[in-house]
Amino acid sequence: MRRHIPSLQALACFDAAARHESYTRAAQELALTQSAVSRQISALEGYLGLALFRRTRHGVALTPAGADYARQIAPRLQALERDTLNAMSRQGRGRSLSLAAVPTFATRWLIPRLPHLATLQPELLVHIETRTRPFLFADTEFDAALYAGTPEQVGNWAGTRALALLEEEVVPVCAPTLLQRLGLPSALTAQQLSALPLLQQSTRPTAWQQWFEQLGLSPNNPLSGPRFELFSMTAEAAAHGLGAALVPKLLVEAELASGALVVASPHAMKSGRTYYLVMPEQGDEALGQSEDASTLAVFAQWLQQQVSQPAA
Repeated sequence: MRRHIPSLQALACFDAAARHESYTRAAQELALTQSAVSRQISALEGYLGLALFRRTRHGVALTPAGADYARQIAPRLQALERDTLNAMSRQGRGRSLSLAAVPTFATRWLIPRLPHLATLQPELLVHIETRTRPFLFADTEFDAALYAGTPEQVGNWAGTRALALLEEEVVPVCAPTLLQRLGLPSALTAQQLSALPLLQQSTRPTAWQQWFEQLGLSPNNPLSGPRFELFSMTAEAAAHGLGAALVPKLLVEAELASGALVVASPHAMKSGRTYYLVMPEQGDEALGQSEDASTLAVFAQWLQQQVSQPAA
């Protein structure tokens, strides 16, 4: 059956023009002439029977129908590009895994370990994109996700099974240069720690308060201090001497190993979160097969071997 799909060239021109609201800038992006872009969009409008742009004093602007169509086709073009790049990267050989991951865990824990996976499975390509919230696997191209959450959050993720990897514990860290500058010892009491600038994680605004409460303390300033959205930002701020950070120890392995950060107090606190490998429910069967039978099974087995090992 003939598909009702316009030409990819017309869609590419429309997508670029919609993003820039300019035929000129779309032409520059696509290495075409402005008249070529205009012709492709005119042909697309004729095919659809819709006006996608209207002329303005400064160029063009999307019509309501054009804006709606642009929102619909943009993710499909991105998916088509991703699938094409995946096919090109394999060059007809090997296997690939598309992974959604929380960003700091992927950057600081997973990626430093991927060279080890590459030595064991040189034909396996791991593609990673950022996701911080649950999603429907049926609506994406992801094979699995690395997700941090509570057991309840993971249990409520519809249509999935989860493999627990690492329970998260947070520890206070700071730069040794900060302690030297303030004339403080390398190991602080909680009282001494409360006098330092406390770097705040915006996604966990009460973390410091909970940490002090576990030690029976109620300092005046547990919620004060500069706020950062990602743990990577908080750790970087701490490494530059801006204050003490309360971060998962597994996410600052490199800084602790290099001495850029030190554990300011030995008291660790369980955050209630665990890092999971989340898979579609059909992943259950794959994980029960032999190692060679499933790329996801190979990756899951490797992850389980890594959870107790430090980064290379």
